[in-house]
Amino acid sequence: MPAISLYDGRGSRKYLTSSERRAFANAALRTAPPILTFCLTLLYTGARVSEILALTSARIDRADNAIIFETLKRRKRGVFRAIPVPLELVARLTQFYECSARPDGNEEPQRIWNWGRTTAWKHVKAVMLLAGIQESLATPKAARHAFGVNAIQTGVALNVLQRWMGHARIETTAIYADVLGKEERALAELTWMAFRGLPL
Repeated sequence: MPAISLYDGRGSRKYLTSSERRAFANAALRTAPPILTFCLTLLYTGARVSEILALTSARIDRADNAIIFETLKRRKRGVFRAIPVPLELVARLTQFYECSARPDGNEEPQRIWNWGRTTAWKHVKAVMLLAGIQESLATPKAARHAFGVNAIQTGVALNVLQRWMGHARIETTAIYADVLGKEERALAELTWMAFRGLPL
């Protein structure tokens, strides 16, 4: 199995930084409700595009302020995980779904977004470009990676992040701990003290 990395073959990162995530959120707030709610769900959950597209209103847990995803990158179906999200996202999703739902006589819950993967990918890319994010990073995968990086850097335990991201193996989740964080930078700065005052 090839090693998974957050850097490409040229050493460029494959995840959004905190400032890029914020720019993406701000750009999404200027879009129509279907695109806005999809982008915010991606940002706050780090879920895969296919998992977000499979969501129905029944999987928005209003009591616990969580979204329940079926983990689709597994050999067997029926593996679910709940990811806590802000109350405001639950409210936006509920409002969007209730405004757009059309009764069709079917007892089965309807999907929240009736797009395909290509359409979802194009919407995310367009919003990221609107946010000024470079084209090579303007992908849903970069936002998913950013969720993982941010979670680790804010103290989320590896096993909790593994569950949130729907990884089968903890080794996959561990790649997010390899990104340079504030603590590591602070340690590095201590090693530079001997050079303080040098005209670099």
